[in-house]
Amino acid sequence: MAALGRAVRARSDARVVAITGSSGKTSTKDILAALCGRVARTVAAEGGHNNEIGLPLTLTRIEPDTEVVITEMGMRGLGQIAELCAIAEPQVGLISSIGPVHLELVGTVENVARAKAEVVAALPEGGTAVVPAGVPELEPLLGRDDVEIVRFGPGGDVELESFDPGERAVVSFRDGAVVELPVPFTARMQASNLVAALAAYRALGLPLERAAEGSAAIVFSPWRCEESPLPGGGLLVNDAYNANPASMRAALEHLVDRAQRRRTVAVLGEMAELGDDAPRFHEEIGRVARELGVDVVVGVGELARLYEPDEWAPDAGAAIALVRDVVEPGDAVLVKASRALALEVVAESLAGAPAR
Repeated sequence: MAALGRAVRARSDARVVAITGSSGKTSTKDILAALCGRVARTVAAEGGHNNEIGLPLTLTRIEPDTEVVITEMGMRGLGQIAELCAIAEPQVGLISSIGPVHLELVGTVENVARAKAEVVAALPEGGTAVVPAGVPELEPLLGRDDVEIVRFGPGGDVELESFDPGERAVVSFRDGAVVELPVPFTARMQASNLVAALAAYRALGLPLERAAEGSAAIVFSPWRCEESPLPGGGLLVNDAYNANPASMRAALEHLVDRAQRRRTVAVLGEMAELGDDAPRFHEEIGRVARELGVDVVVGVGELARLYEPDEWAPDAGAAIALVRDVVEPGDAVLVKASRALALEVVAESLAGAPAR
């Protein structure tokens, strides 16, 4: 598969973007694909095609007239991003975030940063690295002077000026450029991903004045902050695809923000692959939920007991019946967990529609 992907890539003059990160990489890919798709012939990774099989599947979809290829790269250890980049040969590398993920495999957040920064090391001379601003673990790995380093986020080269959920976002660049875009999403975490995607869009040489043409058409992959109505004016936020401490905190903040006057229920499964510090991370998220004023926390999985939840279930199957009893008409409900828990079935049972 790698040989096939490499062979097709070698025949193409398309500009290739490699997106990696501890969280947000698929959503950032979805946003960038929507922005690019209106102004260039674009191929983008489908779903979570981000490994040694998924990457070649993306590359083999390149056609002779393809202008932009957006790839996604996952990591299960040091050296893997470098191997994927050797196949894709990206000119733009984007790191969406750095955080405590896969610690069972790489040990420390510093090693997470080292693994993700392999995308920067793989860039050709004159390439562009788009990275989050203010990440101390990442900064020592950004010493190349033959590539452009573009930092996004507060204090960076590209920042979010304002965000009206479900309406518009305004993004500014250090050189004075300002872009206003209509947005179909309500989560502030997705607005951060939009900023990263816009930085990559510009690095591809695409016209900023046309970015708004694609932003209204953004469609996220399943189970990423999907919102649907519940009885009695309630709201379901299905963010069940995956979880780590940073994304769990962001999802809880989003739940409280979107709830307005509704009672809040957070159905939180355990977070996987956090290594020896897993108990501490779960205890911290439990504290975050209480500090934010979440009314009811339902824990799912053994480690989820450490959230000190109001209710607990051993697995997704048991959680379905429990959550149906807990949730009342008019509630705002968040469902989130690591992929191993498959909590989308709980969201499906609440929404009355099959999980995609």
